Amino acid sequence: MKRVLIITYYWPPSGGAGVQRWLKMVKYLPQFGWKPVVFTAKDAEYPIIDESLQKDVPPEAEIIRQPIWEPYDLYKKVIGQKKEEKVYSGFLSEKKKPGFAQRASVWIRGNLFIPDARCFWIGPSRKFLIDHLKKNPVDAIISTGPPHTTHMIALGVKRRLNTLPTGRQVPWIADFRDPWTQIDFYDQLHLTQWADARHKKMEKDVLKNADEVVTVSWHWADDLKKIGGREVTVITNGYDEDDYKTSRPAVDEKFSLTHVGSINADRNPKMLWVALGELCKMNEAFRNELLIRLVGKNDVSVYDDIERNGLTANLERIDYLPHAQIAPIQQRSKVLLLPINDTPNVMGIIPGKIFEYLAAQRPILVIGKEDGDSARIVRESGAGVICGFEEKEKMKSEVMKMFSAGSDLQISSSGIQQYSRKELAGKMVELLNGVKS
Repeated sequence: MKRVLIITYYWPPSGGAGVQRWLKMVKYLPQFGWKPVVFTAKDAEYPIIDESLQKDVPPEAEIIRQPIWEPYDLYKKVIGQKKEEKVYSGFLSEKKKPGFAQRASVWIRGNLFIPDARCFWIGPSRKFLIDHLKKNPVDAIISTGPPHTTHMIALGVKRRLNTLPTGRQVPWIADFRDPWTQIDFYDQLHLTQWADARHKKMEKDVLKNADEVVTVSWHWADDLKKIGGREVTVITNGYDEDDYKTSRPAVDEKFSLTHVGSINADRNPKMLWVALGELCKMNEAFRNELLIRLVGKNDVSVYDDIERNGLTANLERIDYLPHAQIAPIQQRSKVLLLPINDTPNVMGIIPGKIFEYLAAQRPILVIGKEDGDSARIVRESGAGVICGFEEKEKMKSEVMKMFSAGSDLQISSSGIQQYSRKELAGKMVELLNGVKS
C-alpha cells in the first residue's frame, strides 16, 4: 500500500467544518490502496470539540501528533476573554460590538502572525517531518489549509527532501479548502503594505512549488490560477453516505426553515428576515406555522435582524451539535436554508453543508448569486431555488410556494452521487496516482 503524508491542523477531536474534508478523505483512501499518515497538532486550541468524529478514523491510518504553541492565551488576555472560553475563527461575534482590544487583536493577527496564528508550528514541524521521513518515507505529501501554515510546512519539507543525497523526489499536493489572499475577510485584517506583500509572496511560493493544487470550487480555481499561473484541480466537498443510512425521521409538522452551522455578519441573509417578517404580517397561518431553526453559533446581527422583523417567537436556537446528530435534523426540516456570504469572492463560495443538504433530500433555499458555484450545484441537481441577496419579492414568492405545498413539498436531488465522499476520495486518488515531482 502506498503511503501519503497529510498535513492538517484540524483533526478529531476537532469538530466543525474544517475537519470534515480530510477526515472523510482519510476514511476512504485505504479502499483505493493508499495508507494515510496524518500529521496534526497535539492539544490544539480547537474552537469546537466533537468526540463522535473519532469513529470515522480508519484503523489503517497512522496519526502523528506534534505539540503546537498558539498565542491564544495572550489573545484572551488582550481582549478580556476568560481562559476557558473558545476562540472562534473568521469574523463571528456573539457580542454587540467588538471593543478596541478585539479590533487591535485582529490587526496583530494579520500583521504579526503570518500566515496565521499557527505560524509557530512551522519550524518545529518541518524539522520533525524531515527527520521522520528519512526513516519512514512516503510516496506523496498533501497539505490542506487553512490554516495556511500547513502549506508552509509542506513547502519546507519538500524542498529539503528533494535536496537529500538519496535524490528521491516526493510530490506535493496543496489543497485549498478556502482562499488565502482572496478570503472574504482579508481586507478586514487591516494589513500593512509589508504584511500584505508577505502573505502574497507566501501564497505564490506555495502555488509555484506544489506539484498539484486543488481547491473546492470552480471560481476559486480560476482565482488561484490567475495568482499562480498554473492549472488548479477542483475536487469539491461532499457528503458521507454512511451518515444518512439510518431510517428517515418524519418531516416536521411546522414549516421549519433550518440552517446548520455558523452565520457570520457577511452571511446574514438580512433581506430574508424582512421577507419572512412581511409574510407573517400578511398571513396568520404562515405566522403560526413558521419555525426558524438555527443550529450552531451565529453573529449577533442575525438575532438582531430576526428580532427587528418580529420573528423572535418563531425562532428555535440550538447550540453546536455533534456531527452524528445533524442528519436527522436536516432530514425532518421542511426547507434547508443556505445563505452565501455577500462578499467579493461570493461566486466561489460553496458551504460544505450544501452537500449534506443534498443528501438529506429536502428543498434548499439559497440566498446568493444566481450564477455562483453554490447555485450551480443546486440548479443542476434540482434540489431547490436560488434568490439574490436583495430579491425580497422573489423570496416571499418562493417561500409561499413551499409553504402552500404542505406535505407534498419534495425535491429530486438527482445526480448527487458525484458528491459522495467515497467518489471524491477516488478523484483524489486519481490525482495521487498521476502526480510527479
